[in-house]
Amino acid sequence: MARPSTNIKGRGATANPRVRFEALRREPEPSAETLAAVPVTVVATHEARSIIARNESPDVPFSQSINPYQGCEHGCIYCYARPSHAYLGLSPGLDFETRIFAKANAAQLLRTELSRQGYRCDPISLGANTDPYQPAERERRITRGIIEVLNEFHHPLGIVTKSSLVERDIDILAPMAAKGLAEVFVSVTTLSAELARRLEPRAAAPYRRIETIRRLAAAGIPCGVLVAPVIPFLNDKDIERILEQAAAAGARRAAHVILRLPHEVNGLFKEWLERHYPLKADRVMGRVRDMRAGRDNDPRFGSRMTGEGGYAELIANRFDVACRRLGLNSEAGRRLETGKFRVPGPQQLKLL
Repeated sequence: MARPSTNIKGRGATANPRVRFEALRREPEPSAETLAAVPVTVVATHEARSIIARNESPDVPFSQSINPYQGCEHGCIYCYARPSHAYLGLSPGLDFETRIFAKANAAQLLRTELSRQGYRCDPISLGANTDPYQPAERERRITRGIIEVLNEFHHPLGIVTKSSLVERDIDILAPMAAKGLAEVFVSVTTLSAELARRLEPRAAAPYRRIETIRRLAAAGIPCGVLVAPVIPFLNDKDIERILEQAAAAGARRAAHVILRLPHEVNGLFKEWLERHYPLKADRVMGRVRDMRAGRDNDPRFGSRMTGEGGYAELIANRFDVACRRLGLNSEAGRRLETGKFRVPGPQQLKLL
């Protein structure tokens, strides 16, 4: 007896689809009590072997990233990082949002990697896959430890989050920003509280994310807003209003990404659509295919983030017009400072 496809409070997925790398899968027959139970989050400590991930994708604006956590309790149904749980033998469905792995040795590994003589300083992105400020961070403080090390080395970083918890670290981020070493992008998918609860069940409410931009900007931290993903017929109407509210709160930059449905995300998102918006499901997926050369997903560099065709061009034009009107993205060529990087303490003396 499989878990029925009904809403689970605080969760985006309703089931665990099969892990694509496993030929066989065995599951105990669930009882009525098991089906009725709300899945709890389990955070396990993970000892990572390396911490900086390198990226050579031409359509991603960073070459280095750190993900303090694997899995994400925010439960965003559209999250393109869900398939990464399959590499752990876990499902990209409920497992992804309830089985979280915290990289407890992240700060120690980062200090070691930055101290190597051959290290080349380039901005590090936090939150490229999973949110560095998801609920587990309140107690684990792994992201906090990473930022403390980056600050010590005068190393530039960019943060992407949809959590107000980033405000906790203003005391470090503000001095770093004053040196050109830090910026934060807050992801705002919609201004509708109802849609947000369905799309991103454990992330901060939309109004709270706008307030986070306001508080970060007031502290002198350069802020941007990420409108992602843009989903046809669901949140595309919100683009201008999101940009207006973010700009009014102090955002300087903005970017958008069209919905991506890689691997298991495709089936999870379709099932979510049928549950929450059955009358729109066919229209949404039809327009997605219009932007993806007739497919549900297009992994090609150059088009995977922006889509192609008339609708994708319309979204891009609306976005650009609104940004120009609001003065967003007007600081052409601004980059985080890399020239201040140094290895502190005895390690620095070895380089002289």
